[in-house]
Amino acid sequence: MNPPRLSRRELRIMEALWKHGACSVREIQETFPEKDRLAYTTVQTMVSRLEAKQAVRKVKKIGNAHIFEAAITQSAAQDRFVDELMRFFGGRVAPLMSHLVDTGRLTLHDVEEARSAIKKNQQKE
Repeated sequence: MNPPRLSRRELRIMEALWKHGACSVREIQETFPEKDRLAYTTVQTMVSRLEAKQAVRKVKKIGNAHIFEAAITQSAAQDRFVDELMRFFGGRVAPLMSHLVDTGRLTLHDVEEARSAIKKNQQKE
């Protein structure tokens, strides 16, 4: 199954679960910086949507609080995002790489890591 498409806020909730493990809605809400903190009911609604998308699942109930955990890995969500980004660039890597070089976000170390990964993939074939 392909991981679901996640909004920016949904991704922020997923990051809390990936970082902290299983959490209640209140615990998720408290991971947001105080100045950017969403209302409890907003987080609750978003967790429900993530549950409907099968991105999170209930693992237990303590009192009235449900405890949720990520049902998809961070790696799977990242893969989905990169695939969507590549579709935006028409499947071409060059424009993306050019932007990363121009903005200084791509280093020689990154290039060497990519070269090493390409060599490993070629050896597998």
